[in-house]
Amino acid sequence: MDSREPKRESLHDKLQLLRSITNSHAINDTSIIVDASNYIKELKQKVERLNKDVANTSNQNSWPQVTVKTLEKGFLVNVYSAKSCSGLLVSLLEAFEELGLSVLEARVSCKDTFHLQAFGGGENEEDEENYINAQMVKQTISDAIKNWNGSNEQD
Repeated sequence: MDSREPKRESLHDKLQLLRSITNSHAINDTSIIVDASNYIKELKQKVERLNKDVANTSNQNSWPQVTVKTLEKGFLVNVYSAKSCSGLLVSLLEAFEELGLSVLEARVSCKDTFHLQAFGGGENEEDEENYINAQMVKQTISDAIKNWNGSNEQD
């Protein structure tokens, strides 16, 4: 009987530790184990949700980032993606053309990442009927990226 007592105390201590870790209010040993099992299931669900969130975030981060600044005589457009984007430059230049903007100066890098920095100006800047603002430029470029992405997914 003496050898069983330390084992029983050790088991009791471990169950009490498990009870405190899992925030269980159970008194008997079986209920503590059931609560611990439920706690583990909840943790697994949380991990799955977090993994999905991380996957969604990384997908969003791979989407090209677009910024447009209005300058005195045109717009400064920056498009950046952490990955190379084959064919994106053509889509962006077509978007500039659609807006009636001429690319006056541009820097492009397409090797491991994609980065376009372009200065564009329009011929009709004083014409209020054909006035283009930074939001319109950003929206048109974003649409071009979406169209480019859709055509790449089909390939």
